[in-house]
Amino acid sequence: MRSIWRTLTPSLQRDTLAMAGAIAVVGVSFGAIAVASGMDWWIPSALSVLVFAGGSQFMVVGVVAAGGGLVAAVAGALLLNARHLPFGLALGDIMGRRPLARIVGSHLLIDESVAFAMAQKNDSARARAVFWFLGTTAFVVWNLGTIVGAAAGQVIGDTDAYGLDAAFPAALLALVLPALKNARTRNVALLGAVVSLATTPFLPAGVPVLLSLAGLVVLVPAPKKNEEVAA
Repeated sequence: MRSIWRTLTPSLQRDTLAMAGAIAVVGVSFGAIAVASGMDWWIPSALSVLVFAGGSQFMVVGVVAAGGGLVAAVAGALLLNARHLPFGLALGDIMGRRPLARIVGSHLLIDESVAFAMAQKNDSARARAVFWFLGTTAFVVWNLGTIVGAAAGQVIGDTDAYGLDAAFPAALLALVLPALKNARTRNVALLGAVVSLATTPFLPAGVPVLLSLAGLVVLVPAPKKNEEVAA
């Protein structure tokens, strides 16, 4: 781990530690929300160790808390995690070529470690270092945060009163903010947000988020005008 740390630039060291801190806070919110929703304290901890995917873990808790069955919760979580398939294809060489490295790397593959590694794609050594450092650090702080949150959830009761439910989307927003400097990306996000907000009052939960994919229409190139045929 020390050699990996030395490979990172000072700015990467700062940014990865800041991201790890944010992940720890989200882990606390997950543990607290899970326990406050009626789960035993060990269930969110087991999910954090075995699944280690914040979005899927929150979905499982949300479905179960709303009265949904385990099959629906697992199916939704698997669908949400389907995005990891292209992530793995893009980062296969960065994880390493040995089977054990790829197995462990696949478990540590999260949105944050992927984003940081892809940003260093032109420097394979640095991309590998930031992937493993952030992935490992995130795993540790996420699980510690979950334990702390589970303990706190048994005491505070109503987690919404403390705004803990906003920690996860806030962390995701912080992650995508740099990408919004690109005009096309920003237009896609804005159109998707408008569609989602406009349909939320009328459609079941989850459907407006899927409809927000309509924002991708911005990326469709405009048809070229036919050149005039010379007489």
